[in-house]
Amino acid sequence: MRASFDATGEVVMITGGAQGIGAALAAAVNAAGGTAVVLDVAAPPEGVAHIQVDVADRAKVFEAVAQVQAQYGRIDGLVAGAAVQPRSTVLELDAAEWTRTLQVNLDGVVWACQAVVPHLVARRTGSVVVFTSGMASSGYPGAAAYAASKAALVAFAKTLAAEVAADRVRVNVVAPGVIDTEQFRGANAGADREHWQDTIGIGDPDDVVGPLLFLLSDAAAMTGSVLARERAFAKLTSFI
Repeated sequence: MRASFDATGEVVMITGGAQGIGAALAAAVNAAGGTAVVLDVAAPPEGVAHIQVDVADRAKVFEAVAQVQAQYGRIDGLVAGAAVQPRSTVLELDAAEWTRTLQVNLDGVVWACQAVVPHLVARRTGSVVVFTSGMASSGYPGAAAYAASKAALVAFAKTLAAEVAADRVRVNVVAPGVIDTEQFRGANAGADREHWQDTIGIGDPDDVVGPLLFLLSDAAAMTGSVLARERAFAKLTSFI
């Protein structure tokens, strides 16, 4: 069975879409006839619409969303993927690093949802996708701030999903597993990379694009759900 998606005329906002999973998704949205707009401090690949924004800045996020609404006249989906992944043990964790991680990984998602979701509610359609991690439930040495932020996002997304379900706006969560991105490589060198490769495996950003397109599409009659990638086998991915 082959799946295909038609995003003709639709506008999807992607935070943290300059690289990794977000960049792969932006390319797929554009290829499907839609328009991906990336909100990121860095620039995405050439040909992708971009607004330079630090998602931790609530006012700037709202300004960017208003700009997209004014330019395109609609917003159909939000994929909130901006994140940082510092490594530090709990006892050595710097206060500024802890705060910055929560500001980007958690606050940034909240601000993006506050800015975008009213547009979806007004049209009584649309989809929001946020990211969690297996570390949210299991923890991982040196990843307390990252794991804590990803655990909080599950509760946040499920709450938002319940609040806007009557408005036919869907909010779901993806746990993509271990994906070979620039951020992953920066946070998991040496023995850590070998650990992930030898256990659940390391996937590619493109492995996550299909599930994201599905959740953005009207085929995904679900909300408040967590879609988790359990294990990678070369290019094959298993989802539950």
